[in-house]
Amino acid sequence: MDMIGVIGAGQMGAGIAQVSAQAGFRVRLADVSRERAEAGRAEIARALDRQVGKDKIDEGARDAALALIEPVDGVAAMGEARLVIEAATEREEIKRRIFADVGAVMAADAILASNTSSIPITRLAQAAPDPARFVGVHFFNPVPVMGLIELIRGLATSDATVAAVEAYAVRLGKEVVHANDAPGFIVNRVLMPMLNEACFALGEGVASVRDIDLACRLGLNHPMGPLALADFIGLDTCLEITRVLFEGTGDPKFRPAPVLVKYVEAGWFGRKAGRGFYDYTGAEPVPTR
Repeated sequence: MDMIGVIGAGQMGAGIAQVSAQAGFRVRLADVSRERAEAGRAEIARALDRQVGKDKIDEGARDAALALIEPVDGVAAMGEARLVIEAATEREEIKRRIFADVGAVMAADAILASNTSSIPITRLAQAAPDPARFVGVHFFNPVPVMGLIELIRGLATSDATVAAVEAYAVRLGKEVVHANDAPGFIVNRVLMPMLNEACFALGEGVASVRDIDLACRLGLNHPMGPLALADFIGLDTCLEITRVLFEGTGDPKFRPAPVLVKYVEAGWFGRKAGRGFYDYTGAEPVPTR
């Protein structure tokens, strides 16, 4: 498995490409356009420069990793990849279109993996070229920092596929946990109800943004408050995952908080949009409520 294909050059896809290249894999990085893929590689270069500045790697290691990352125009160039990882937005219809397109060019023995954070793998596998060679591989943000990968097998995923992707994850230096194919898997099954409940607390006037986050940071010894974390993840992503949990289980405890829905409808997606539960347009984030 010398070459990895990554589809999606945003924050997650660029992170996956970066850690793969740093582990010695050749990487082809694709997005909706060559320009987006080039922008993803440029962001990787900046991230590696920061590592050099912090003396975590030297300039030779930075240059070697960048040399292994090739931005490409679409999925047509993924035919040589032994593992293709989809890292697009958490929208099932978008992922299914990608699987259909890349399935037409993938090698007969190549593995297709989705970086979905919540959508059932068995259902997504319906759009894959071979469900036996399809698996969920959930990285966490930021990928170069977070040491965990959730590996999720669908109903038809083969043992050989699981073993090959686990070996890849271990080569990256990540810890691997195996999750059954249930909505939200492990981490988001536990995390999203907490973030959603913080949104309920805010919407119901229990406390302000500042006090909810401060209480959870100090009272639970968390490094970041739940509303700040939701902003970091992206409120649109949080809403999509919460809806998957709600629709997939039918359990009302996963019902999305109205304030989360309203913020997403307003386009207040968090850090990436400049505004969410905090305003990020100034020198320091300021609570918006």
